[in-house]
Amino acid sequence: MTATHYRIVVKGRLSDTLGSAFDGMELEPADGRTALTGWFDDQSKLHGTLDRIRDFGIELISINPVEEDQR
Repeated sequence: MTATHYRIVVKGRLSDTLGSAFDGMELEPADGRTALTGWFDDQSKLHGTLDRIRDFGIELISINPVEEDQR
């Protein structure tokens, strides 16, 4: 199984403390949103991150795989 690169966009700017809960992901704040990008070995790890976003009460805007030409 190969890892998939995802870009998750959430509403608001995540603080450094809150951002540290997403270890291993790159945070890109911009215009009232934060993009988190990272590699996921399988769907369970992706769902774990989405659960963490929900548990912190962060509003999810979008989630998309990153295509080769977008890197």
